[in-house]
Amino acid sequence: MEVSLYQKSKKIYAKSVTGFFSSWRWALVWVTQLVFYVTPWLMWNDRQAVLFDLVSRRFYIFGLVLYPQDLIYLTGLLMLSAYGLFLFTAVAGRLWCGYACPQTVYTEIYMWIEKKFEGDRAQRMRLDAGPWTRERLLRTGGKQAAWILFGLWTGFTFVGYFTPIHTLMAEALTLGFGPWEWFWVLFYGFATYGNAGYMREQVCKYMCPYARFQSAMFDKDTMIISYDAERGEPRGSRSKKADPAKLGLGSCVDCGLCVQVCPTGIDIRKGLQYECIGCAACIDVCDGIMDKMGYERGLVRYATQNGLDQRWTREQMIRRVFRPRVLIYTVIMILICTAFVLSLVYRHPFRADVVRDRASLARIVGDGRIENVYRIQIMNSAERTQRYTIQVDGLPNMSTDLPSQIELAPAEARWVTVGVQIPFESGQAAGPGVHPIHFVIERQASEGEGAAVKLEEKSTFMVPR
Repeated sequence: MEVSLYQKSKKIYAKSVTGFFSSWRWALVWVTQLVFYVTPWLMWNDRQAVLFDLVSRRFYIFGLVLYPQDLIYLTGLLMLSAYGLFLFTAVAGRLWCGYACPQTVYTEIYMWIEKKFEGDRAQRMRLDAGPWTRERLLRTGGKQAAWILFGLWTGFTFVGYFTPIHTLMAEALTLGFGPWEWFWVLFYGFATYGNAGYMREQVCKYMCPYARFQSAMFDKDTMIISYDAERGEPRGSRSKKADPAKLGLGSCVDCGLCVQVCPTGIDIRKGLQYECIGCAACIDVCDGIMDKMGYERGLVRYATQNGLDQRWTREQMIRRVFRPRVLIYTVIMILICTAFVLSLVYRHPFRADVVRDRASLARIVGDGRIENVYRIQIMNSAERTQRYTIQVDGLPNMSTDLPSQIELAPAEARWVTVGVQIPFESGQAAGPGVHPIHFVIERQASEGEGAAVKLEEKSTFMVPR
């Protein structure tokens, strides 16, 4: 006898729902997608406002021009994201998953498209159970075409953050994408189509690690979606005019709508489960049923475990939410955010890196002077032409072979070869070996950029034996 260890996943037909939390979820869908789809089309100083130019290794974010050496800012953003996730999870569970996660957002969009073509839950179930008629072919074909087009547009927009989107649009009209552009448009489009159109809750249940370690960030004072079993049980159907107390029933009418609207197919009445993404669809639909029955809302609501066990009021539960771990996360986030903003405000308008020329550590030139050769990379972070001077000190009578000024175009980075020399007598006085020196790179004052700015970089000068 053959026993299968795998069970086929049953398709979930989530019923659409309206209500307070559904409105918030759709508001965030609109906000996040407007930011994503509109931002690449914005212009700033005659260029794309947000562009990650990997070829030239420049990253433009409105007025900021960043280089790979500015990776520390990405680290700061990742730390803010991590502590933000810890904070919001400790306060109210999986808020990110339920309202702003790309998987949730795109699933909402794809489910909306599906509803427009195939109808709501009951209609979709009948359509899938029926034969392949002309109507089913048209409805399913229209849905698939809309899904594919939306996925491709999403992939196109994603690539538009790395290739100027106006150039990309011109290439799209002639299908003249480069090989990497083709790959990422199709890959990201297919990922959107597959994850939001078909995999949906499978991504949240089996692929996303957050579902597995969320319990480590919860405690008994975390606001989570909860079913009030004391009020709801025993559950059972009844007429609207019936008195549940006389029937020995709780407030739950056992309609099953909380299961039908759940995008992951769980029954919240069985308690919090790891599959729950915190979308609060069950709260909206249950509140609607309570309104129709004339009962008090809140049979399914945001509540804490301590609050349910000890029958606290909402105000008492909210006061307990601001416990030490939440305050610690908040303070850390404020400190990181403050440091992040200050570092951006006071960052140098240019960067410089000094590298010794390894091909020639030290040499004697024609007039007897001792020379070391260096390579200096100057990166202009401003979007105006800037002029720089380079000076060096550390040993007596040092000189360079540089011109009086070096001019860099807006956002240009350039390597400059610098020969630093000292008289033979100065070398003898200093003695053989390695001696510390300093390069002073100065951005000249200009009308648009204000006063001069100096940057000092350390290096060494080698005197041969």
